[in-house]
Amino acid sequence: MFGKRRDASMVHGSVEPGFEEVEAQFRENFAQRGEIGAACAIYHRGKKVVDLWGGYRDRRKRAPWDEDTMILVFSATKGLASMTLAVAHSRGYIDYDEKVSTYWPEFAAEGKAQITVRQLLSHQAALCVLDEPVDRTLLANPEDLARMLARQQPLWEPGTKYAYHAFSLGWYEGELIRRVDPQHRTLGKFFQDEIAKPLGIEFYIGLPAEIPNSRIAELKMFGVLDFFFLKSRTNEMSRPFLKSMADRKSLGARAFAHSKRSDLKDRAFLALEDPAYTGIGQVRSMARAYSAFATGGSELGIASRTLEALTAPPVTPSLGAFDEMLLVETAYSLGFLRPAKSHEFGVSGKAFGTPGAGGSFGFADPDAGVGFAYAPNRMGLYLFDDPREKALRDAFYEALRKLPEDASEPRR
Repeated sequence: MFGKRRDASMVHGSVEPGFEEVEAQFRENFAQRGEIGAACAIYHRGKKVVDLWGGYRDRRKRAPWDEDTMILVFSATKGLASMTLAVAHSRGYIDYDEKVSTYWPEFAAEGKAQITVRQLLSHQAALCVLDEPVDRTLLANPEDLARMLARQQPLWEPGTKYAYHAFSLGWYEGELIRRVDPQHRTLGKFFQDEIAKPLGIEFYIGLPAEIPNSRIAELKMFGVLDFFFLKSRTNEMSRPFLKSMADRKSLGARAFAHSKRSDLKDRAFLALEDPAYTGIGQVRSMARAYSAFATGGSELGIASRTLEALTAPPVTPSLGAFDEMLLVETAYSLGFLRPAKSHEFGVSGKAFGTPGAGGSFGFADPDAGVGFAYAPNRMGLYLFDDPREKALRDAFYEALRKLPEDASEPRR
């Protein structure tokens, strides 16, 4: 289905007893599912039980994926950015049900005065498409970017529909953090200070100059043939959105036009903070961050009221759960994707995370005490449930189900 077999012997890392099938499926990804290079890490009750990496970081150069290889995870970045907002909520800097304009008065322009932080973070603000272009010059100037964002008019009445804010969510989140943080830090800086450093993880929103290219996985983007054979290379849930991208007037094509102004191999571009899609780091670092949230949040000083908000049922838009951008029913809350009929994950509806273009996915499952992350460098075409990622997730939860009861209950 995905082309010739890859060498599954180039798999490294470890799994705890009981989770061997996760490694078997990771190897199967290389043998049968066309994997080039990837990593997967899973924490259970605060303990790392899966830490796997393998294949090629750069297939053309035959450079192996090493233990410290980092990868661009696209929209999976949104999860780390939304954790940053959650920390701000715990510190009392922000109230999810307050109006955005309370913290950012200029935001009230063009009919946005009543939009709440919750609506903005939950893809209900109708700001998924921007009228003005966004380039690296604008991204490098937060004040100019903020003025442009404040000028934007919603496409429809906020709070009535979901529409995935593929790029704009991160820009709005970034300005909100700058406004509420007493130190007026950027979101990338706030994340480093309040999450990355306390947890000892390596993940960046704004790639530092000192990180060498030799540590960053080379992406294998999808090609024309992938779209030509769309039916065999994706699932039914993903096809309406992918087909809509051919229509320049569609929401998806209009929103993703912003990505055409970026060069994902350009270090100067990657150094810019873009909280919606240019996070780069080690996959195990993503899993470690989600693990902190899945096991009570005490390491980061997360308040119980914040965890209760993150795990509460999503507030569905007044006109229903259909996503006008992705063209599928879904569920979002406070910056995270939540389980829904179209994309179930975790053991209950309390799980939260974000997938990224190409197949990456990270999430917290508080009821099971699980932090999970996976990312590949061969880009897939699935909105959710890339077969490589899902095989690992399913194998893990099947193993978890077989553990003795006292070992499967989360530590608090």
